[in-house]
Amino acid sequence: MLDLTKCKEKGIRVTNTPDVSTEDVADLAIGLMLATLRRIFQSDRYVRNGLWKLGDFKMTTKFSGKRVGILGLGRIGSAIAMRAEAFSCPISYYSRNEKPYSKYHYHSNILDLASNCDILVVACPLSAENRHIVNRQVMDALGPKGVLINIGRGPHVDEVELVSALVEGRLGGAGLDVFEMETQVPERLLALDNVVLQPHVGSGTWETRLDMGKLVIMNLEAHFLNKVNYSYDPRKYGSCSFGLGVIEIIMQIILLALKQL
Repeated sequence: MLDLTKCKEKGIRVTNTPDVSTEDVADLAIGLMLATLRRIFQSDRYVRNGLWKLGDFKMTTKFSGKRVGILGLGRIGSAIAMRAEAFSCPISYYSRNEKPYSKYHYHSNILDLASNCDILVVACPLSAENRHIVNRQVMDALGPKGVLINIGRGPHVDEVELVSALVEGRLGGAGLDVFEMETQVPERLLALDNVVLQPHVGSGTWETRLDMGKLVIMNLEAHFLNKVNYSYDPRKYGSCSFGLGVIEIIMQIILLALKQL
């Protein structure tokens, strides 16, 4: 973790790439919903293991029209909501404050949200206050047909309680891209068939990582020229005086290095 207070004391400018990953993470959230409800990975194994010839795969659960509750209606939460609407899903949300211009239904606490949705999506930043915000009570409110999707941070969810809820049938399923102690995933979670597990790959596409690198280089330029930091906007990449070609070369070198890891 970066100590932002120390950086501020020493006059060190800190930047990040918050907007770049929004679309990819939202895409993955929808993918996890579909994969969990339609049991895509399980049916894939069913075919690969030669079981189809013995009989049809069992029925799954429809995604379209399911009530989606979003914990944290920020950039990523809003992008998830927009995508879920395309599947005719009613959207509701809980966040620290009600969004004045949001068309989605607001719940004043997470228990109400969980009680009134079929799929609960964790999409908020992690803080000391919301660690284990998804606890036993929330999982029980979501219920035996409910699905939990976490593309936020692992510690948002009480993992011990999550495993118990899934094993005991108090929660229907889960799609997880993040875990409490990465890269250590609980053995009991690995053994469950009603979960979809991903190795924290929400922003892990070539396109997004390249865009992240471009923004880093542009902010380096802004620092040395004493300019305001850039925000993510692909249309502005050409304004970097390093030249897009140089950025591409640098990023290709970085990406090639990453492939060797």
